[in-house]
Amino acid sequence: MEYEHEKEEFQRQTETMGVGRKVKRGLCWYPVKPGRSFYNSLNQLAFEVERKEDKEIEHNFEFGKPVCFFRQDPTGKLHYFNFTAQVSYVDDDRMVIVMPNAHALADVQTADYLGVQLYFDETSYRTMFEALVDVIRAKGNRLAELRDTLLGTLPARQRELFPIRFPWLNSTQEGAVNKVLRTKDVAIVHGPPGTGKTTTLVEAIYETLHRENQVLVCAQSNTAVDWISEKLVDRGVSVLRIGNPTRVNDKMLSFTYERQFENHPDYTELWGIRKSIREMSGRMRKGSYSEREGMRSRMSRLKDRATELEIRINEELFANARVIASTLVSSNHRILMGRNFTTLFIDEAAQALEAACWIAIRKADRVIFAGDHQQLPPTIKCIDAARGGLDKTLLEKVASRKPTAVTLLKVQYRMHEDIMRFSSNWFYEGMLEAAPEIRNRGILDYDTPMVWIDTADLDFHEEFVGESFGRINKEEAELLLQQLREYIGRIGQTRILNEQIDFGLISPYKAQVQYLRKKVRTNNFFRPFRHLITIHTIDGFQGQERDVIFISLVRANEEGSIGFLTDLRRMNVAITRARMKLVILGDASTLTKHPFYRKLFDYMQSM
Repeated sequence: MEYEHEKEEFQRQTETMGVGRKVKRGLCWYPVKPGRSFYNSLNQLAFEVERKEDKEIEHNFEFGKPVCFFRQDPTGKLHYFNFTAQVSYVDDDRMVIVMPNAHALADVQTADYLGVQLYFDETSYRTMFEALVDVIRAKGNRLAELRDTLLGTLPARQRELFPIRFPWLNSTQEGAVNKVLRTKDVAIVHGPPGTGKTTTLVEAIYETLHRENQVLVCAQSNTAVDWISEKLVDRGVSVLRIGNPTRVNDKMLSFTYERQFENHPDYTELWGIRKSIREMSGRMRKGSYSEREGMRSRMSRLKDRATELEIRINEELFANARVIASTLVSSNHRILMGRNFTTLFIDEAAQALEAACWIAIRKADRVIFAGDHQQLPPTIKCIDAARGGLDKTLLEKVASRKPTAVTLLKVQYRMHEDIMRFSSNWFYEGMLEAAPEIRNRGILDYDTPMVWIDTADLDFHEEFVGESFGRINKEEAELLLQQLREYIGRIGQTRILNEQIDFGLISPYKAQVQYLRKKVRTNNFFRPFRHLITIHTIDGFQGQERDVIFISLVRANEEGSIGFLTDLRRMNVAITRARMKLVILGDASTLTKHPFYRKLFDYMQSM
């Protein structure tokens, strides 16, 4: 259902949606300025483009995504080129795209009014379907055992192991690492906000590498893979990063497969051979029959040598790496074909579709999940598919079926105790505790750590601005900025800049986020603090934290309709981003018709 829905949605966007709306939704860059073309280290023909306008709009392009090119004629009609290409690298306004062939490159280089649009990602779906077929058909092998352990009646087994002490971890983190080391089949590190899930996972991987030569580490998104990879590199672990990260930093770039391939001593010879083959291919069309035959035989010898060098480089890269890191879908990459791992670690597993997890599990003898199914769920575009069970992740299923495999991390190091307490009571059965050093952290003396500013009597109204942007409440946004100015005034500019006190402005709705960004960007008062203010949707704040968080809930209507704010996991993420101060702006008369918001409102009013 999800596949069909996304396919139809793409067709609808392509056929009926104007180019302006596609640009605003981040699905398209238009117009683009063509840049240089070159062969990359993997001998792929790459083409660089730069977007000329609307650079402020967040886009959805990322590494590995398929794209298509189009040109717009003087009448405004779009003409799509008859090929697809793939994103190799992208930042805010520059993108490198791998082209299928030289003819395709020539077509786009000569086109006027060129644009590039995201294409329907058939490959990811195909890979997930293949993985599910493999899992369903598995019989009498390790994959069948794992399937019947994770989803069936086979018990999750453990080996006898004397507990190892880790004085730098707390007792639940230590217990989680020991459970990972003992398990023969599956273990889950359940990490609520601020409890040091990444620290625990890195320790578990590090300890596992004392017992195994190499492990596979995956996550749903490139960002999550980069984050865990970076922490492993900091511990001195050699990482081979499959799949070039999207907005990759220089530190991680040196660990990517492409960059390590380029830096191999044999690469210069391989590059020279590939260049000769390309030049010969160009000359062959013009030569006589005997010349062509001679070149053909020389090219055949060169290709054999190139293959030999490629195999050698790959073998050495894999032999030197202790951790192979990739997204779940990229674990199906051709260079990982036929490779098996004793242990697979899946980070942020609560955000991964079950089908995507099985892609990687096929390569492993045991699997360790890390994540929190009380935070952001997977991104699902078809509501009926989500309701039908697609939003139930493998992590959730295993946690409910095999509770002994789960370790809950209980000590959090991020938030003031009062901010943590509500989340702990509602989502984690009151089991979390604040580490002593941060229990009463605050910015100002006699400050209240949580404040709900009720807009019910102010006659604010929400407006609907379109499917993907949701709703906007401009009066509430203005009030938020006024409250932010006042709070900055109370702390004082000098102190904020000296101590680098940072602020996060969050809203569940894209339209409200864009409105707030525009206002902060054009208001001179905020100029000195702009580098300390982050404005994003809840999804964009996953995994982040700030000293002060302001949340604009937007909804204000007579019916008490709150739309997707009923997904309480999102609110759990939003309210747990704050270290010292949380301010929520919302119409209590609309929101408190829902028991969660009633309880939250009452809790904050009692401060």
